[in-house]
Amino acid sequence: MLIVGVLLATVLLRFGMVAVLTYMLLPRGPTCPHCAAQLTIIRNTFLQRVVPLLERRWCLECGWQGVVRRPPRTLIRG
Repeated sequence: MLIVGVLLATVLLRFGMVAVLTYMLLPRGPTCPHCAAQLTIIRNTFLQRVVPLLERRWCLECGWQGVVRRPPRTLIRG
């Protein structure tokens, strides 16, 4: 049973490392990674519920579309 637990832990650790690396490689924010224009958000309720840290975006200038990391929210104090 110990061997099965160790093998399962190594597989889960590998999947976790791949997920973190993939997340870090995604572009961040509302600017296009190709032409630096503003991206338009594509609303996807399924993606928002399953992975709230990611957004689908589309560039009107060059036509690039893909998944980006959600930019951090800034609070405006008045």
